[in-house]
Amino acid sequence: MSGLFRKIFIFLVCGFVVLIVVGTNANLAKSGKAADKSMVKDGQKAKKSLRVTAAQIVVSEDIEVNVETIKWAIDKAIAEKSDILLTPEGSLSGYTHIFDQGRVDKGLREIVEKASKGKLALVLGTCFVEDDGKCYNQIRFYNKQGEFLGFHSKTLLTGSWDDPPKGEINDYAVRPLRTFEICGVRVGGLICNDMWANPMCTPMPDAHLSQQLSKMGAKIIFQAVNGGRNGSEWSRNVYWNFHETNLRMRAAAGRMWIVVADNCYPEDVPCSCPSGVLRPDGSWAVQAKGQGREMVTYTIEIE
Repeated sequence: MSGLFRKIFIFLVCGFVVLIVVGTNANLAKSGKAADKSMVKDGQKAKKSLRVTAAQIVVSEDIEVNVETIKWAIDKAIAEKSDILLTPEGSLSGYTHIFDQGRVDKGLREIVEKASKGKLALVLGTCFVEDDGKCYNQIRFYNKQGEFLGFHSKTLLTGSWDDPPKGEINDYAVRPLRTFEICGVRVGGLICNDMWANPMCTPMPDAHLSQQLSKMGAKIIFQAVNGGRNGSEWSRNVYWNFHETNLRMRAAAGRMWIVVADNCYPEDVPCSCPSGVLRPDGSWAVQAKGQGREMVTYTIEIE
């Protein structure tokens, strides 16, 4: 009998152990699934949201007027709870290499101070004379605290096909292409012809700068534009379509977001290029009307 009881006892103990192991494994499986779900949720939370505003505004050669226009755009962007404001090419100085640097400096201080008080980062188009004494057609990057992060200088400067070429190619200096980290996101900047290398006025090879920025890790390109426009059939149906097609194809090629803002002067003439935000598949997330002063805001989700 003792042997029988011993066998029964061992059987019961083994069964109890099996139940414990099975239960433990089941709990581990459940906890693993819960952990996986938690990781998914955490991954979703890890997505970076960046609210951007593109300002399709008037760019004049009057610096004081430009300052007030940019301040107006800053107020609008802050009201939209935007993280970053993009302005057109030459929006502060005017699109010219001949300007009063002292007045630009003064206006720049006012603009940056106003934006930083509203916790708004800036991607500001202006021409600017740097400490090396050279003039650059640039976009300047400032974070929400008003700290200067650096600038991109227009690289594919336009000019004639004469030898030597004539045009802005002789008026501005160029610095190497680079990226910036703004609001926790790696971004790049391009100015007008940098994006599309218009064959009618680009006497150098197309460097495919958007693709270079993609390879450098940029998730978003901010493009400041101030293209020629006169309301003619060529301007409306050739230049416009050329610019938009390039924007869409290059966004898709680089799998990047593109934020673009054009000058809208004169306001009774269509712009040279669409302003707005393009998705990485080349489709428009939001697009401004093609004429007049427009502010468009969109929240970009970065994976």
